[in-house]
Amino acid sequence: MIPLRGEQSLMSDDFMLDTDDLERRMDGAIANLRVELASLRTGRASGSMLEPIMVDAYGSMTPVNQVGTVNVPEPRMVTINVWDKGLVGKVEKAIRESGLGINPQLNGTIIMLPIPELNEERRRELTKVAAQYAESGRVSVRNLRRDGMDQIKKAKADGLGEDDQKFWESAVQEITDAHIKKVDETLETKQAEIMQV
Repeated sequence: MIPLRGEQSLMSDDFMLDTDDLERRMDGAIANLRVELASLRTGRASGSMLEPIMVDAYGSMTPVNQVGTVNVPEPRMVTINVWDKGLVGKVEKAIRESGLGINPQLNGTIIMLPIPELNEERRRELTKVAAQYAESGRVSVRNLRRDGMDQIKKAKADGLGEDDQKFWESAVQEITDAHIKKVDETLETKQAEIMQV
């Protein structure tokens, strides 16, 4: 029996698995994957590629977009207009050490990041990195599935009926399958974007 949303209220009064919370947490894993994939350089300029970069500003690690304005003035250029002249060197250093493979160019308080064309070998490397990010996303979703299944097992030990157990396990599996599919679709889209010349 495949449970429908809203149907869980018809089941056992003793046990109620919060499938909305489970789904919310799995959605969080997908959102995290999208952020990680956005940081991969695809040959096209994107402000989101700078999101993971942190700058040592005023004694704490701060995201680049909180120390300057990030713009994409043309398809192969990202600029950062750093608000505090004293942070320009730190922002430049953070970009150089980030592993993005971009050579920042300074123009006063503006840091220009020309995005070089990707060669075939680099594109293949990036698709492998994207696949690793996706696998981490799948692992996160599966860990959340295990949490849900553990709650069901505990409820079974506390007297949950076998039919109710099967119902809840089916509900958790359905949510998991949907989220694994989202991970796969997100990866497929990103890999196509990376390989597009």
